[in-house]
Amino acid sequence: MKPDLRSRWTDGVIVGDGAMGTYLYQLGFPVGISYEELNLLSPHIIEDVHRQYVTAGAEMLETNTFSANHEKLAKYGLEHKVEEINRAGVRIARQAAGDQAYVVGSVGAIREGKRSNTPLPQLRKYFREQLNAILEEGVDGILLETFFELEELAVALKQVRKLTDIPVICQLTVEDAVRTLDGYSLPDAFAILTEAGADMVGLNCRVGPNGTMRALEYVRGKVSLPLSVYPDAGVASYVDGEYRYKAKPSYFGQSSVRLAELGARVIGGCCGTTPKHIAAIARALADYVPAPLDFSNVQVPSPQISITMEKDILGGWGSDRDDVPPTLVELVKERPTVIVELDPPRDLDITGFMAGAEALKKAGADAVTMADNSLAVTRMSNMALAHLVQRETGLRPLVHVTCRDRNMIGNQSHMMGLNALGVDHILAVTGDPSKFGDLPGASSVYDMTSFDMIRMIKQLNEGIAFSGKVLKHRARFVVGAAFNPNVKHLDKAVQRLEKKIAAGADYVMTQPVYDEHLIREMHEATKHLSVPVFIGIMPLASGRNAEYLHNEVPGIQLPDHIRGRMAGLEGPEARQTGVAIARELLDVALEYFNGIYIMTPFMLYDMSAQLTEYVWAKAKQRPNPLFHGK
Repeated sequence: MKPDLRSRWTDGVIVGDGAMGTYLYQLGFPVGISYEELNLLSPHIIEDVHRQYVTAGAEMLETNTFSANHEKLAKYGLEHKVEEINRAGVRIARQAAGDQAYVVGSVGAIREGKRSNTPLPQLRKYFREQLNAILEEGVDGILLETFFELEELAVALKQVRKLTDIPVICQLTVEDAVRTLDGYSLPDAFAILTEAGADMVGLNCRVGPNGTMRALEYVRGKVSLPLSVYPDAGVASYVDGEYRYKAKPSYFGQSSVRLAELGARVIGGCCGTTPKHIAAIARALADYVPAPLDFSNVQVPSPQISITMEKDILGGWGSDRDDVPPTLVELVKERPTVIVELDPPRDLDITGFMAGAEALKKAGADAVTMADNSLAVTRMSNMALAHLVQRETGLRPLVHVTCRDRNMIGNQSHMMGLNALGVDHILAVTGDPSKFGDLPGASSVYDMTSFDMIRMIKQLNEGIAFSGKVLKHRARFVVGAAFNPNVKHLDKAVQRLEKKIAAGADYVMTQPVYDEHLIREMHEATKHLSVPVFIGIMPLASGRNAEYLHNEVPGIQLPDHIRGRMAGLEGPEARQTGVAIARELLDVALEYFNGIYIMTPFMLYDMSAQLTEYVWAKAKQRPNPLFHGK
């Protein structure tokens, strides 16, 4: 007879299972159906997935009931089957688990990050209805997972504790390892859940192993309960109409040991993970013996109930300029030209961002480029920051515009606004899907493709609106296209790029490249193009940063020798090595390309400034102050 869950995780690390929904998607079940209804329609399919995870080494199965609540099932006309679907989910998991694995009832968030769209009385009612069905069928524990708001998770936990005293695992979903969507720091949130009766706290979804490790490091010594983690298989990408995940099983296996060292006593996988990922975790932890649980020296915080807002500092940034310098396309034909990416802040404090822009100006950057909520994570408007940078520093702003966040009406309005502000350099990109960002309840618009976006922006240059209406003036946009050379078939990627140029792209900006041989191959593959290419160089900030980029971020590949040089490095030594590697790449890049696109990691703009200075040292010249200075 198995010990209860509390005893089991006290004695060692439990291997959890992997994804159900994304794995069913990989098996051919389309998005847009209720995967929970398969408990009734195709129970053998669900049981087979559970069995695959048990065979892989999972010691704890989650029931296929994550979204089996009244509100979610109502979307499919199934709200009258809440009890039936949940009971079936428990029975199927029990059948697959046998004596080999525990079964926990999976209960997911109802709001899904959509702030306050379901009143608290309804939340209580819906959670109670689902929990009653799961508990009456009999489970070893309850897993409350993928909660973006502490408030909603606390509501669900309270309903559990009204009904049972079996073990309860509470898992939050956070983007930045710091706060929940409703503003609670992770240590505060875990302290509140501990007081409310949770047996285990942790994280799942939205981030991969790297982000999960950072979160556990952040809460270490501040939590008095064992931890549970179910990371995603890296950042999802949307390719040819399909969602794909990058993190390989071997990477998951390696990461699981570090997660266990940081206090995780349940380790499984969330979106994108498969039985192979779980098998890798099981192998890695087969002989692992964790340190005994000891919370005697833990300093649990007194929960802070609200966020202290920083003072408004958005006033007084300089004055307008009348300079109209040569475009980047014109400059790059004459000399090396450096674009530096600086991420807009995720809060209301622009001090660091503006300091970074000023430092890059002094280093001689020709333009500072700002992404448009990259990775679907909410950041300050790049339109506003572009205007401020242009007024305060004189640096040319280059703004990214996605197809994701605005419909055709919004995008034309946005472009008209940029034109009015004198911001004329644009990079048109598709944009990462909203469901994988920090507001997963947001919709991805995608009224148009990046090809359409390029074509329609250039149409504004002809004085014609997206609708075909003749405008009173012509815009003067210089439009860039994104290019990912880190692919198996470079020739096919170039063919796609040629279509963007045919649509009107004036220049090309690439994803970061870390392979000298690829730089040379790119030159050969793109030298026939009629537009300049700005090759992406991003200095590595640490060994962990290198592994994260290689294993979790779509479109980035690092050679083994680069990863080897960065392995285990942290702090100043890591950044020095990262800059040294970037310089070596620049040595090769400048042999073939005049366009350099430097990406700033983690707002460490001093690294980008060093590399910008290095370009001018190599070129034995600094640019004339065509668009520099106030």
